[in-house]
Amino acid sequence: MFLARALAVWLLIIFVESVHGTLRQMFLAPLVGDFPARRIAVFVGIALIFAITYFTVRWINAPSAKSLFAVGLTWTILTLLFEFGLGVFVLKYSWNRMFEDYDLSRGGLMGFGLIFMIFAPYLAAKTRGLKV
Repeated sequence: MFLARALAVWLLIIFVESVHGTLRQMFLAPLVGDFPARRIAVFVGIALIFAITYFTVRWINAPSAKSLFAVGLTWTILTLLFEFGLGVFVLKYSWNRMFEDYDLSRGGLMGFGLIFMIFAPYLAAKTRGLKV
């Protein structure tokens, strides 16, 4: 049951992140440029993911710390599939453009956001004082 709830929360996260990305492109990118806007957005995205996770982790009701990490890992895999599917096949971004966000040597910070996503359910549960 907790995995179905975790999937519902992931859908909420993806919706919020999609709105976040649209707003970034409309308002922030014209001010600072596309790539700097994407870098800034990683930190905003981390905050959004944590806020959503914080308010839903009790409802997810994962039975253990291991389960919470499984939720985070599942969210990360689904997010990668969604992002690359949308970016490459719908928005027609090049693979180079997609990997740019993950290339730390070129300033890409998206990997940090995905790593955070793995730990977010556990951190939210601990912050909420849940026994895991």
